[in-house]
This record gives sequence, C-alpha cells and structure tokens, in this order.
Amino acid sequence: MKSIVLASGNPGKKAEIEALLEPFGTRVITQIELGITEAEEPHDSFFENALAKARHACFATRLPALADDSGLCVDALGGAPGVHSARYAGEQKSDLKNNQKLLAEMSARDNRGAHYECVLVLMRGPGDAQPLVASAQWHGSIARQPRGAGGFGYDPLFLPEGMTQTAAELDPHEKNRISHRGQALAKLLEILKRET
Repeated sequence: MKSIVLASGNPGKKAEIEALLEPFGTRVITQIELGITEAEEPHDSFFENALAKARHACFATRLPALADDSGLCVDALGGAPGVHSARYAGEQKSDLKNNQKLLAEMSARDNRGAHYECVLVLMRGPGDAQPLVASAQWHGSIARQPRGAGGFGYDPLFLPEGMTQTAAELDPHEKNRISHRGQALAKLLEILKRET
C-alpha cells in the first residue's frame, strides 16, 4: 500500500506509525489532514472502537484505513482508564491532566502493575468484509512521578517491565520496537506479508 489514512488526529500516534511503516515506503495521512472528523468511540472494547474508526475513515476517503485504539490498563484501578485513557480527566484530551489524575488515584496504592493495550484494524477498502486485526500488550508498572520528555499519553509514568527508564525516556526507535503499538503493527505486517 502506497498510502493509508490513519483514523486519528493524534500527532504522537502518526509519528510512531510513520516510523514503523517507513521501511515499506507507505505514506501515512491522518484523517484530520483530509478534513475528516474523528469517529465516535462509544464502545467498551478496544477492538470495537478501532473497527468503528477504521470503517469511518475508509468510507469517508475510499482509501485503505488503519485505526488504532489503545490505552493504559492499571491493575489496581480494575483496568481503568482503559478505553477511556485519552479522556480520563475529562473531554479536553490533556496528557498532563490525565497523568495528574492517574498519580492522584495511585497515590496510596502499592500494586503499581499496568499494561498498555493496542488493537489495530486495517480496512483495505470500503468493501473489505474481513478487515485485518492485530493486538498486543506492553506490561510494566506505574512510576511514582513522571519522568522523560519523549512519547505521549501516559509514557512519563509507564515503566516497562525489566527497565529502569519510563517509556518517555526511551529512545524512540527502541520504544517503537517494544511498545504495544510496535508489537501490534509487526503482527499486522506479518499478516499482510502472508496475504501477498
């Protein structure tokens, strides 16, 4: 695929996916760049939200569309913020406020276990009755204070398993290799290779 529409306006997601698809020469265009509004995400699962977003972008552009629905699932909070990760502290989608709320919720908790989860859905065209789906998890824990200026979302608070650096302190290439999104995209590319 020469070009795909990313069913997102998140510049952090675009940068990560562009870097991961660079070896394949695939151009990534966000739906926002094409003037398409974001789809509603009313569902309780990452898969259902990703599918809704991919369909919305694909039907609006008539181009292959890739949608990612991902979030942080914290053990001590029963899996929250989960599918509500982007709007955890309210509708304004503020990484800073989301991180502040998470730190406040975790202040008295000893169980700091958490994982990022990502589901990718690729619609190859509006008539695609069997979109490609790949998912992955990235396990770790919640730090007691934010560290690092890289990444986005909860990266300054997420300590990947077996590491001393937060996701926001990792080299972007290293993060892309081991992250939930990187793992899910690698699986999706494997599916695509088997199909061609």
